[in-house]
Amino acid sequence: MLNAKIKAQIKQLSTTSGVYIFKNKIGEIIYVGKATNLKNRVGSYFRFLSDTNLRINANDVNMQMGMVRPIERMISQVEKIKTIETETVLEALILEANLIKKHQPKYNVEGKDDKTFSYIVITKEYFPRVLILRETDLNSIKNLKLKIKNENHEVDKKIHNSKFIIQNSFIYGPYTSNAQIQIALKIIRKIFPYHSRNEKSEKGCLEFQLGLCPGPYAGAISKADYKKNIQGIKMILSGKKKNLLKLLEKEMQKYSKEEKFERAQEAKNKIFALKHIQEIALLSGEVKSSANKDFRVEAYDISNISGEFAVGSMVVFTGGEPDKAQYRKFKIKTVAGSNDTAMMREVLLRRLRNNWKLPDLMILDGGRGHLNMGIRVLGENSIAIPLIGVAKGAERKKIEVVGADNIKNKKILNILSDTKLLKRITDEAHRFAITYHKKIRDKEFRIS
Repeated sequence: MLNAKIKAQIKQLSTTSGVYIFKNKIGEIIYVGKATNLKNRVGSYFRFLSDTNLRINANDVNMQMGMVRPIERMISQVEKIKTIETETVLEALILEANLIKKHQPKYNVEGKDDKTFSYIVITKEYFPRVLILRETDLNSIKNLKLKIKNENHEVDKKIHNSKFIIQNSFIYGPYTSNAQIQIALKIIRKIFPYHSRNEKSEKGCLEFQLGLCPGPYAGAISKADYKKNIQGIKMILSGKKKNLLKLLEKEMQKYSKEEKFERAQEAKNKIFALKHIQEIALLSGEVKSSANKDFRVEAYDISNISGEFAVGSMVVFTGGEPDKAQYRKFKIKTVAGSNDTAMMREVLLRRLRNNWKLPDLMILDGGRGHLNMGIRVLGENSIAIPLIGVAKGAERKKIEVVGADNIKNKKILNILSDTKLLKRITDEAHRFAITYHKKIRDKEFRIS
């Protein structure tokens, strides 16, 4: 039975966001969690105990035999509930991680494997990067560090440089949800942009075009200002948002006195953003696609061998998911020889002649040449659809987006900022084209 003491504590809890701490009878912290609504979240743990006979005794023989679920075992030991209210869910997420790291509560760490927790790593470089790593990745790097320390000979140069960089980095966590910490970093990055690529360049960097990277290697931000951005991130992740706001207030006043009004406005914008953090995805507890439910994206690719067996593909994603019933394939009819741009032109013209629903965004596999051709085709047909080109390396790992700087639509910019979704769409267009190309080629070979 839910005892009166616990019931009374739950009744007194607020409905704001924050962190809850469960303690046992000797005052030991056994679990730390975060909540968008403290009263509802904590109450949910004890709701199943409302029936008289469901209260579990810690000495029960079933418990001793390990027949009780961990959550039931934990709840049976809770004697005191402490909560810390936060202004935002983002702060609750960060505070939860800091408390878990400090206290190592039994039921937060017991039975967890090294893929459960995630960490934010701020590298120690001239322009530090901000990364998310699983615990298993951190452990492998720590083991590498020990190996290097115990060996006098030169370390294999094939080992990736980032491993050495991370060894002396600032590490924050553990975070219990990789998905949520990714969302949290997206929120933080809009206020304090940073460079995240391995390459020391912003050439073809979509994040730079979208303002998520301040462009340190392009000379768009000084080292001192970049350092301020990184310091802001560190303060947020350390739970020092109030101190950060005070620093920004002083900075704004300083720039105002010096009549550096643009810099003063930048500080003011950061203050406003910190005080009005938008965290809808964190509040819902779900990872949602950047695309709206009915938002239609079409992606095109060409596949051929030196102009032979040339085909084109069109894949459609609606609401961030593939809509395979809308896929279309094209056997190239008017282009002789190896000319991917001309082949793409044929595909676009044939697509536009059909009475299919027009997309909200078109993506062409290719660089500036393909983009310029696509813009001309749309213009010749009096159609205004946002269009970008996506160029990839030989192994199709890097994404270089062209044309994004001309797009102002926020929905489209959200999609373009989701590099995983963008890669997924373009990879699917490539897969569909390759599959059709192989089918045509194999058919020709069989006939011959």
